[in-house]
Amino acid sequence: MKILVVNPNTTTSMTTKIGAAARAVARPDTEIVATNSRNGPASIQGFLDVANCVPGLLEEVGRHTDVDAIVVACFDDTGVDAVRTLSSLPVLGIGEAAYHAASMIANKFSVITTLSRSVPGLENNLQRYGLAQKCARVRATEIPVLKLEEGDPATLDRIRSEIRASIEQDHSEAIVLGCAGMADLMAKLSDEFGLPVIDGVAAGVTFAEALVNNKLSTSKIGAYSNS
Repeated sequence: MKILVVNPNTTTSMTTKIGAAARAVARPDTEIVATNSRNGPASIQGFLDVANCVPGLLEEVGRHTDVDAIVVACFDDTGVDAVRTLSSLPVLGIGEAAYHAASMIANKFSVITTLSRSVPGLENNLQRYGLAQKCARVRATEIPVLKLEEGDPATLDRIRSEIRASIEQDHSEAIVLGCAGMADLMAKLSDEFGLPVIDGVAAGVTFAEALVNNKLSTSKIGAYSNS
């Protein structure tokens, strides 16, 4: 099985991190192809970046025709509907995958994301997926996406602070990391706080494997028809 994990922004260091997170959970016989858009914004933070990155995302997906599934590694689920229309393969967004994973292992979860301007888009997605009632709160750390690439201890402390608040104030039973740039933090934070911390890259890859193994593809008789 070969899974394309595509980062819709152009930051290669983030793609490297995403690829490592994907390979860490993939089955031994699954090949992960981690790539990023060649054109578009360096990070995706809000509605304008989401719109601007879609052409580059579609171009990058079109370069990989020999894969079995596609994971779009942006927590906004940027361009997922367009990619599903373009392809008949299973196509997963890491936001949707993480939300569903959290909903199956906890009564309530909180999302820890980057900037406040990203919050409305994530809340809109939760409503659309029918999971808003399971989400206690979407919390912004006010950490820019590219700051996550620097490995600054103060950045991790800010994420920790929001997780503590989620547990104490939101009464959350699980945490969803609301940015692909946080993909390397899942295991560390799960162990530290003693509750499930979910990374959408990991969830997306494992769900993609399940869909392929079940021989399920994207329906083409309605919204995702391209003819």
